[in-house]
Amino acid sequence: MASILDEYEDSLHRSVAVQQSRASVGIPHSGYVNARLEKETPIFNKQRIDFAPPEKINSLVVSSNQLCMSLGKDTLLRIDLGKPDEPNQVELGRKDEARVYKMFLDHTGSHLLIALNTSECLYLNRSVQKVRALSRWKGHLIESVGWNKFLGSETNTGPILVGTSQGQIYEAEISVSEGSLFSTNPDQYFRQVYTLEEESGPAPVCCLEIERGIEGKFFIIATTRKRLFQFVGKVPEGTEQQGFSSIFAVHADHLPSFREFPANLGFSEIAFYTPKLRSNPRSFAWMMGNGVLYGTLDYSRPDSILSDERVWVYPPDIDINVNKPISIVLTQFHFLLLLPDRVKAVCTLNGQVVFQDLFLEKFGLLTRMIKDPTVQQIWIHTEKVVFRYHVQRESRDVWKMYMNMNKFDLAKEYCKDRPECLDIVLAKEAEHCFQNKRYLDSAKCYALTQNYFEEIALKFIEAKQEEALMEFLIKKLSNLKPSEKTQTTLLTTWLTELYLNWLGILQGDPSQRNLYLDTREKFRTFLSSPKNKDCLFNNRASIYELLASHGDTEHMVYFAVIMQDYERVVAHHCQHDEYDEALNVLSRHRDEKLFYKFSPVLIQHIPKKVVDAWISMGSRLDARNLIPALVNYSQSASTQQINEAIRYMEFCVYQLEETQQAIHNYLLSLYALCRPDSLLSYLEQAGTNPNRIHYDLKYALRLCAEHGHHRACVHIYKVMELYEEAVDLALQVDVDLAKSCADLPEDDEELRKKLWLKIARHVVQEEKDVKKAMACLSSCALLKIEDVLPFFPDFVTIDHFKEAICNSLEDYNKHIEELKREMEEATQSAKRIREDIQEMRNKYGSVEPQEKCAACDFPLLNRPFYLFLCGHMFHYDCLLQAVFPNLPAYKQAKLEDLQKKLAATSQPSKSHHRPKDADTISLGKAQQSREQIKADIDDIVAAECVYCGELMIRSIDKPFIDPQKYEEEMQSWL
Repeated sequence: MASILDEYEDSLHRSVAVQQSRASVGIPHSGYVNARLEKETPIFNKQRIDFAPPEKINSLVVSSNQLCMSLGKDTLLRIDLGKPDEPNQVELGRKDEARVYKMFLDHTGSHLLIALNTSECLYLNRSVQKVRALSRWKGHLIESVGWNKFLGSETNTGPILVGTSQGQIYEAEISVSEGSLFSTNPDQYFRQVYTLEEESGPAPVCCLEIERGIEGKFFIIATTRKRLFQFVGKVPEGTEQQGFSSIFAVHADHLPSFREFPANLGFSEIAFYTPKLRSNPRSFAWMMGNGVLYGTLDYSRPDSILSDERVWVYPPDIDINVNKPISIVLTQFHFLLLLPDRVKAVCTLNGQVVFQDLFLEKFGLLTRMIKDPTVQQIWIHTEKVVFRYHVQRESRDVWKMYMNMNKFDLAKEYCKDRPECLDIVLAKEAEHCFQNKRYLDSAKCYALTQNYFEEIALKFIEAKQEEALMEFLIKKLSNLKPSEKTQTTLLTTWLTELYLNWLGILQGDPSQRNLYLDTREKFRTFLSSPKNKDCLFNNRASIYELLASHGDTEHMVYFAVIMQDYERVVAHHCQHDEYDEALNVLSRHRDEKLFYKFSPVLIQHIPKKVVDAWISMGSRLDARNLIPALVNYSQSASTQQINEAIRYMEFCVYQLEETQQAIHNYLLSLYALCRPDSLLSYLEQAGTNPNRIHYDLKYALRLCAEHGHHRACVHIYKVMELYEEAVDLALQVDVDLAKSCADLPEDDEELRKKLWLKIARHVVQEEKDVKKAMACLSSCALLKIEDVLPFFPDFVTIDHFKEAICNSLEDYNKHIEELKREMEEATQSAKRIREDIQEMRNKYGSVEPQEKCAACDFPLLNRPFYLFLCGHMFHYDCLLQAVFPNLPAYKQAKLEDLQKKLAATSQPSKSHHRPKDADTISLGKAQQSREQIKADIDDIVAAECVYCGELMIRSIDKPFIDPQKYEEEMQSWL
């Protein structure tokens, strides 16, 4: 193992050196190219609104896409940002010197409160055009309003909180009556619930916010110039409409919890960030004298909703005595500060200024900044101009900040869709863990990066962290693509070596037993992983060599099972005399080839179990391939062990109904060797039909003869139809057996007689039993007393077979009488035949002149003709034409030959020089030959009537019309 690691470490050093040289000439260290193809848009994108107000803008509020601004002294402009081309202008109707001090718009954009500098307050609903004075509010300069986001609607505000410049907090409710513009008093009630104080006395209520937590708990946040108060309490379910008096009543005798800071801007402002519409705010930012107090809101806390608080001091260029901030707006990761001539965006994660936008002097001083929480747009205005900021991809660089803060999980969360950034974060996290000696965590992170593999591996090797190196290799292996086969092979082999080395170290330390078991389980999981299966299978030879080099036979067997290399597993068990385990593997996986290979070994040690396994395999095993194992086993085993071989052969023959000759022959040999009784029953069960017998008859005969099984030999002779041999051998065993053999050739009486004579000779000459010889005569009707008499010796008296001789003589007499009767019958038959012949010679028929041929229907007497007894008459040529096609081929040839000879005899002789006597002799011989030829032709042609004889019967299935002439015939009928 050390040599392998040393060799690989050298290669890693060389690889790292090459990488460093590449880096020096500008090759990027990461697998990603960090290039920007186009200029990225800023997070805060400013847009100037194309709007020129007729008068100066005093105040501006926006919510739910509804924008309201106060112009000049007496004008109010309302704009639905969804329909910006349809502004709505409302006159306040004030004739005095009152000016708009502040405006407050609820979260629905329906309710607008207008605070005047004369300590009056006006109300305007989005659905009406007339401004209404709130009489109960008169005498109070309104500084802040806490809207009820849970009960408020477009016609009713629900219970709301109102903060004044004198520190009082009032609870009020405004309602618009259904069916009319207003009720008598739109302000339903206006009652004081609390007074906020600082160390010098009552202080203006700068901000109010109402939030509801879990289990009906409400949180009310109120701020003054230096203090931030929290009021916490429950409102009983069903009584929310009654207001928040009960929450403030709890703190009537003591101050609520608050945060206080020494510096003072003369005012303060708090902003909240709400991620989704109609959800609770998630974070807050309070702008006060010392800076910005930023934190999150935790609604599960019992007494204070504020959590993770920190104070971000103002940037150095902000002096609260010269250019103090005017407004604050909070987004997901930034808060924006409004200064008289610029806007600054500060990251809430690190307090750094990430954006600054300077406004030109021609626009005037910046007055106010506000955010529409529903659409996340930021609005800024001066007395002359209105600007709008769009927030775009605010989280784009957040990952860097989290990474620099070592908050790697959050960093990865915000760059999961940007792989090049995620790689940087993972590399930084891996390096951080490595430096803090969290090597396993470092390995997991390094495996996910695109950093050079060799460099990372070398770091763990130099740190002597094999466990971390293994973790790195495992993770790296799981991230490889299927096409990266070389890398997969390298990592798989290396991991196997590391696991084996680590297991070897742990196995020798008893105190590390639990760690050893855990590592062994991990190694087995690695070997059995489906992802690594193909690679391990393709490189199984190398893995086997590694396992063998470490002497780890346990995992060699485990790996062989995973690779389904059961041959190796069975061989291992056999080498270690674990025959039962080997057979279990064979039985479990049921591989026929493995059974054939290992059965010769296993049957020597566990024959019964092996045969049971063979039987359980049934027809899947070819018994012929197991015969060699059985032969070797039976040659060296006892009779009891041979019985196992017989048991399997009998299973094949009787259960599987095997017909292979080798199987039956081997079973015969086993029967002949150990079970003679079963031998004869097997032969008899196989039958006597040679075509249905599956064993070799000659082999069986030789086998039975060698072992002296004569009855079996007799049976085989009978099957082979060698009856003489069967009788000869049967006479050596049992005369009755010979008699049963003698009667078998039923169709060959001569052979039967011969066989019975053999039996009779044996009985007379060998057994010298006259009575038994006489019994043979009665058993076979073919034997006569004269057949067996020659076998008897001369001194035997006739008394022993007197009866047999008499019976024989009687049979002869009966036979003679029967022959006489048959002769008389034959004489009578011959006489009748002669008479019939004579009668036929004298028979004749008459032909009238008008008779016609039955075939051609022309006059009969015009040409040579035939007359049949049936009355049909044919011209010679017509009959020949009808008969010739139906004659056999040989008769057709004979007929043609006779016709040629007849034609030759009809030609006159060309010789004119012969004597007259010679001519006369020659003509006589020719005449005789001609008559004979005619007679032969008549025998063929006129043997029977063509209409009444067998010819007509044979042609019954012949079509009336020749198929080849069918079309022609059909056309003739059209």
